[in-house]
Order: sequence, then structure tokens, then C-alpha cells
Amino acid sequence: MRWIVRVGVTLAVLVVLGLGLGAMVPAERVAQAVSSQFEAITGRKMQLQGEVSPRLWPSLGISTGPVSIANAEWADSDQPLFQAQGLSIDVNIGALFGGEVKILGLAADRPEINLERNAEGEANWVFAAGTGGGAGSVPAPATGFSLDQGTITGGTIRYVDRQSGREIALDGVDATLAIPDFSGPFTLTATGLSGGQAAALDLSGGVFSAFALGRVVPVTATLTAGGSKVTFDGRGGYAPVVAEGALVADLADLPALGALTGSELSRPPLGLGQDKLQISGTLTLDGTGAAFLRGAEIAADQNQLKGDLDLLPGEARPLLKGALAAGPIVIGTGPEGEMGGGQAGGMDAEGWPEGEIDVSALGALDAEVALSAPSIDLGVLKLGQTRALVTIDRARAVVDIREMQAYDGQISGDFVVNGRGGLSVGGRLAFAGLQTQPLFTDLAGWDRLVSTADAELEFLGVGNSVDAIVKSLEGQGTLELGRGELRGLDIAGMLRTLDPGFVGEGQKTIFDGLAGTYSIAKGVLSNSDLKLVAPYVTASGSGELGLGERTLNYRLRPTALAAEDGTGGVMVPLLITGPWADPSFRLDLESIAREKMEAEAKAVAARLEEEAKAAEAAAKAELEQRLREELGVEVAPDESLGDAAKDAATQALEDQAVKALEEILKGN
Repeated sequence: MRWIVRVGVTLAVLVVLGLGLGAMVPAERVAQAVSSQFEAITGRKMQLQGEVSPRLWPSLGISTGPVSIANAEWADSDQPLFQAQGLSIDVNIGALFGGEVKILGLAADRPEINLERNAEGEANWVFAAGTGGGAGSVPAPATGFSLDQGTITGGTIRYVDRQSGREIALDGVDATLAIPDFSGPFTLTATGLSGGQAAALDLSGGVFSAFALGRVVPVTATLTAGGSKVTFDGRGGYAPVVAEGALVADLADLPALGALTGSELSRPPLGLGQDKLQISGTLTLDGTGAAFLRGAEIAADQNQLKGDLDLLPGEARPLLKGALAAGPIVIGTGPEGEMGGGQAGGMDAEGWPEGEIDVSALGALDAEVALSAPSIDLGVLKLGQTRALVTIDRARAVVDIREMQAYDGQISGDFVVNGRGGLSVGGRLAFAGLQTQPLFTDLAGWDRLVSTADAELEFLGVGNSVDAIVKSLEGQGTLELGRGELRGLDIAGMLRTLDPGFVGEGQKTIFDGLAGTYSIAKGVLSNSDLKLVAPYVTASGSGELGLGERTLNYRLRPTALAAEDGTGGVMVPLLITGPWADPSFRLDLESIAREKMEAEAKAVAARLEEEAKAAEAAAKAELEQRLREELGVEVAPDESLGDAAKDAATQALEDQAVKALEEILKGN
């Protein structure tokens, strides 16, 4: 029984003591201190509404009702900059006895933060620092404001940029801000969800009093979004945003980073950062929205690039300018990117790759970047020393080739990738002195043409896959080959023996030159003026090459030379038809018989025409003779028999009339 009494008395004492201490907590003064400190730092008032209640547990402090911070006057949003259902404020024990109120902790539960930048670039989170002062206020922040820990739990952040049209949303935000000494360092940690992806920020700075006024202080920051991580170590300030220091960025998860920054970023293709994309260098932000990266080093998969880059603000998209020098570049040579002599583009393949090509990244920014590299391996093509200017304007990329060595020759011109409302590719290219055997081996897995090529090509293709683009190709061009050989086909042997079996290993046609022009329509290449000159044969050709369907339908008209002057040869058309992988060769003997019959028919018709003309001339001569003998009519060389007879009859009538008139006159 005595223990029960003791416990009861103890509880009563604690309750009375708690009520007394609670009454001693200066709730209104603490609330005023928080509001004054905030106004001193930002120049804006914090509105605390509802009842302010003292709190002893789990820490000494107060709890408030709804709290809000007004938005900027120019803000389009009708929402406040900050609002929460209440604040939990921890204070020092000295505040109980009338001493200086020091804010030890500040917590907001499920707050809503609305950030905005207007079209002129003004930000609603940039405040004009106040002066503090006023009756009952605490000393100005510079005299000793501190915050052991400020926390946000379950908050939301919305950011709208009226300049770029970007919108960013973060949910489930948990953040902690620590300012042990107003004139000392501070730390901020925050986590949240952006588009379902986890994001986190760790930031530490130097002198908070200077930073709060927008001045530049030492800053170290690490930002993570999904699998991407960006770190900065240097100096920075937020009003305006300026920075200078070392940047290291691992951009392994671009879609997550894009969601965090309000941009649509896709995973790059192989060779451009599909598996690895890292950027480092010295970053400078000048406060105008421009970013300058000097001594940049970029690792994109196995490719390494170095140079300087500038990212400048634009009306619709930022503009990237710079110059990059690369080591050997390899792009798209993995199993999915193979398009040359391997699975996708070889002669034995059934078709072109049908996988969708994603070029959405072209719309993220505009660009003017000069690029140089000792070699570029595209999987389908291998290039040597290359210098090019890459420009991107509204999702349309143009590669202006300044120098490009390839297959012991040179390539010049421009290549366009247009991602506006779909995908199209095109260009105007000139090729000089390219070795055809390695070129066609890489391009189509076909090594039978050995020569040196000069060519011109103008083309345009539309579609979201290689298959669709090739089947839609339109264009035109020229081709000229120097001395060389066509392996696997002996045209002269076919003509000598009229045997189409001169095909396969060990067979070849040696030629001195080949030239022609072509046009491309709906993925079909057409040619009608091919000329081939060889030591034992000459040939002309016409037909179609189905680029999209990978088929051949070509007619070659070779003539075997029987004499040194090239006369007296035998001409037998050669038909080449079927798929690229297995074409068939057939001597068109039927056409020889048909052409012979047509030639004989023409000869008979010509002979009959000559005989008819001779008979007509003989009849005319006979009639002229009779006219002279019987009527005394002379036919002029350019006069017809009918006209001559008519003229003679007319003259005879006139003579008879004159003679009759003379007799009448004599009778009178």
C-alpha cells in the first residue's frame, strides 16, 4: 500500500512540475523568434496560424498550427511558396528562464514547396535579406542564429521553369538541414522520388551567413538519380546560381536524371554511353544560366574524348558548343548494333534490322560541336582520320564532313539525321579512290569486287528502323570504277562456250573500267547506262537492284571481242536475278534467236521496200517515155507525171482556143 501511495505522489509531483514547466515555455516568443529569424534571412514574413502549443517531450519546444510563406508577387501560381499543416520547433533550455531563444530543431510534416522561374529568369526562391529588428524580436541572425537540425518529412516539391517549359515534381521528400553556427559550415541532405525513381542530394557548404545572403562560399555536393551520380567540389552561390569547381558525373541512368531535371532523356546507343557514360572537368556557372566545362574528359562506353564544352541557355532548348578530340571511336558493334558483314547486313541475311531507332535525345538540346578522331568504327563501316562539324537544330543533326579517310580513299559531303516528327536520314556524299573489296565486305559481307571507286550519292530515307529507311530510299548518283576484277564470274568464258557455268570459286572477269549513273526510288536502284570495258569483252547493262528487298534483276549485254579492233564479236545477254544471298546467272539465248528473227524480218522488209521503190522508179520512167513519144510531154526532174500531163493538156487546149479565135477573126 505504501508503494502505491509513493507512486501516486510522485506522479502528481511530475504532473505539477510538467504543467509548471509547460507554462514557463515562452511559446509565443519562440514562434516570434522563428518568424523574425526567417524574415531577417529572407526579407519575407512567415505566417504562423492557429494555436501555438508548448511541448516538453520528446524535446523542449512548441508545435504550431498551419504555416505558410507567401509566393513572389509576380508568380503565376496561386499557391504559396511554402505551406505545411504545422511546425515542430525545438529550443534551448535557457529559453525557459528568459534567456536567448536558440532554435535547436525545426521540423515540418508533409510540407508543399512550389518553386517557379518566370520568363525573365526571376526565381521565387531568391529573397531580399531583411534587417530583423523590431520590438520583442531576437537579435539579427549574424549575432548567433543556429539550427542544430531542420527536417522535412513526406514533403512535395514542384518546380516550373517558364523559360524552358520544364516541370519537375518530387514526392516523398525527406530532408535535413543543419546549421550549428550561423557563421560556420552547414549541411543539407535530402531524398525523394522523381517519376518513381529514387533521388538524393548531399550538400555541405562553408559560411552559412554569407551563403544565405547569396554570396559564394565553398560547396561540396553529390546528386544521385537512379543509377546516375553527379559530384561537385568547389565554390558556389544560389542568388544567382554561380559555381566554379571540379565536376565528376557518372550518367549511367540518363532516363532517371532526365526525369529529375524535367527533360526526356533516353538510353544512348552502344558506343555513345549505353553501358558507361562519365564526364569530368572544371565546371563554371556564371549566373546567366550558362555552363562552361573546361578540360572535359568524356568516357562513352569504350570511347574517350577530351576538349572544352559550353552549354548556353536558349529560348526553347540549351545550345551546346565546343570542340572534342577523341581516341579511336567504336559505335554500334555489339550483337544488337551489328549491321555490316555480320548478322544484320551480310549477303546471307534475310533482311535489314527492324528494331526501332530512338533519336529522341536530339530534341534535348541544340549543338555546334567540332569533332576529330583518328578512326571511327561504325560496325557497318570503318573510317580513318575524321574531322567533322556536328550541328543540331530542333532535333535535326547535320554532320558536315571536313575530312574523312576511308578504305584508302576520301569521303566528303554531309549526312543528316532528322528527328522532327519521326526519323529520316539523308545526305550528299562524294567518294574518291575507295577500295571496293574491303568497303563491300564491311557494308554487305561481299568481297568479290576488287577495284577503286569514285562515286557520288544523294539520298533520303524515312522510317524508324533500318529496314523502313532502306525500303523508302530515294536518290541518285554516279559510279566509276578503275581497273579491277569481278571474282566468281567469268563473262568471257560464258561467251566463248555459251555455258553459264563459269560461276564460283576460281572464276573472275578482269576489266579496265566500269561507269554508270543510277536513280533510287522506293528502295529500288535503277541503272540503264552501265558500260564495262575489259581485255576480252565489252558490256553494257541495265536493270534494278532491290536495296530494300535485297534482290537483283539485271541484264548485262557483253560482247566477246574477236579481233584487235573490237569487231566481229559474239553478244550474248547475261541475266542476273534472285536474292543477294544466292543470285542466278543465265545466258539469254532466247533473246539471241528473237533478236536474230527480228533482224532478218527487218532485212526482208528493207529488201522489199527497196524492190518496191525500184519498181516504182521503172514504171515512172516508162510513163515518162510514153508521154514524150505519144504526147510530146517533157517531165521536169522535180515534177510529177500527173502534173506534167495536166500541164500538157492545159497547154494543148489553150493552143486550140487561140487557133480557133484566129480563124474566126480572119473570116470577118
